[in-house]
Amino acid sequence: MVGKWREKLEREYPSHGKIVGILIPKPMDLDSLIRTVPEGYLVTDEQLRTELARRSGADVACSKVTGIFLRICAEAAEEDRAEGREGITPYWRVISKDGSLKPKFPGGVESQSFRLKGEGHQIVPGGGKKPPAVKDFQHALVDIGVEPQTPVAIVNVE
Repeated sequence: MVGKWREKLEREYPSHGKIVGILIPKPMDLDSLIRTVPEGYLVTDEQLRTELARRSGADVACSKVTGIFLRICAEAAEEDRAEGREGITPYWRVISKDGSLKPKFPGGVESQSFRLKGEGHQIVPGGGKKPPAVKDFQHALVDIGVEPQTPVAIVNVE
């Protein structure tokens, strides 16, 4: 006797065709995008994924892989800093879509917060498991899809 779950598993279903074209980005493409973010401005990880997908003709960029490569960009930048290189990738300018900081960046949210404060941003404390966030971050976001880089708004430096 075949069980109900086995019947469902073996049943013929119609093909749904292509559902979505997912980009697996290249780390250097992500690094290059991050380098376009000027001092005092921010970009979200979602903006980065959207722009990577747009440039490649994909529907979306894989969030998991982009997150892994974002960490690689950050760690490589810190290696460059330790070796005395200038012009490192400003990974600390990348925030989550809700404005929160990235706990997996080198030095954690403390280091990212320190760098962002140094560029004029205000940081609001997190609560519970929620990391700190940039206050009014929307005003500092850049439009990375425009060449040359055009800021959306100017950061209020106090």
